Amino acid sequence: MPDAVVIGGGQAGLASVHALKARGLEPVLLEAGDEPAGSWPHYYDSLHLFSPARYSSLPGLAFPGDPRRYPHRDEVIGYLRRYAAVLDADIRTGHRVTAVTRPGGEFVVSTDSGAEFSAPIVVAATGAFSSPYRPALPGLDEFAGTVLHSSEYREPSPFAGQRVVVVGAANSAVQIAVDLVPHSHVTLATRKPIRYATQKPLGRDVHFWFTVTGFDVLPIGPWLRTKPSMLVLDAGGYRAAIEAGKPGQRRMFTAIEGDTVTWADGSREQVDTIILATGFRPGLSYLDKLGVLDPAGAPRQHRGLSTTHPGLGFVGLEWQRSFSSATIRGVGRDAAYVARRLLTSAGVIRGAKNRFRRTG
Repeated sequence: MPDAVVIGGGQAGLASVHALKARGLEPVLLEAGDEPAGSWPHYYDSLHLFSPARYSSLPGLAFPGDPRRYPHRDEVIGYLRRYAAVLDADIRTGHRVTAVTRPGGEFVVSTDSGAEFSAPIVVAATGAFSSPYRPALPGLDEFAGTVLHSSEYREPSPFAGQRVVVVGAANSAVQIAVDLVPHSHVTLATRKPIRYATQKPLGRDVHFWFTVTGFDVLPIGPWLRTKPSMLVLDAGGYRAAIEAGKPGQRRMFTAIEGDTVTWADGSREQVDTIILATGFRPGLSYLDKLGVLDPAGAPRQHRGLSTTHPGLGFVGLEWQRSFSSATIRGVGRDAAYVARRLLTSAGVIRGAKNRFRRTG
């Protein structure tokens, strides 16, 4: 049996396996999809990282190529594939976890194939982006047109000639809306004005400043009552396009009747498609039987360690420890912290029954 079970084969899961192996454990990684690349294969075609390659690596393997460039989605997928290959770990794809229980001293992880894995340590690394969030907007359920989440958007050609409303004010909403402009009549619908951050203040990428100031690793996440909204990183193109009305921007609509939306100023217009770039929530329903989730479905945890079940950890949550916790550059630090704390937990060591070769 494995020393630990890691659930989720994206960047958080791969970083967790690396951290556990570095401490002498032999974990098994369970990934629902057909390859260990997380959600990246499902993102839209034009997606690029917001951080340069120099700041976009997991522990032990630098991102290849020009360190100043912003890697494309497909480059990230290729990088994760290479990372998984060099890990030399027990990675099992096509294993969707359905439940985690703890009938005795160890966790039992069950999958949709009927397989079960028992271990004293479980790391839930399905991250913060596995469950698309669809807000309850007025009339949305009765909309006569097409509604899709940004996770379902790939490229603009299916929307040629359409009237499209993109809901959201963060990076994905802006990127998708600008992507659609040459093909569709597009409006960004936002509750508040879009807030921008310059991609290269004083001529250096903002991630350089995050690094040299220490902001990227500042462990303030657990103390934030409300998670700050993300700014739109702009190298000059997005803000200029929106201010030029390509795409347009309006305050959130107040009602939908059939295929017609009513805007805040009372004007009405027909719409073909609404795209919800409204973010994600952690997809952790497989932990329901443990009772570790709060009523909103968020894990009861502190800095990635379960506050109810010793031996259970989390990696990849937004603001888990720092600003970079849910990013490819930040999950490695959090994974190392969680692995170290899990192995030094007295309760976990007692439950492990001396299975570990060393606890580091």
